[in-house]
Amino acid sequence: MDLYEKLPNDVLIAFYNEINKNIGKDILTKQMYYELGLIFSVLSRRGISLRKPNDFEEVIDHQTMINFIA
Repeated sequence: MDLYEKLPNDVLIAFYNEINKNIGKDILTKQMYYELGLIFSVLSRRGISLRKPNDFEEVIDHQTMINFIA
């Protein structure tokens, strides 16, 4: 997570956009959803909120995500 915390907002948003493109192409792994969760976490602390993919909650176990961020 330290990497994401060091990146500027525009780079994090670019990562988010690229991952969302891959969602549309159905070429994501479950790990990439966790990466999205890390991006959401960092941006949220910076006061920026982005829309999560529709299936985000279905794919990601909430407790696992909390452990992943901690």
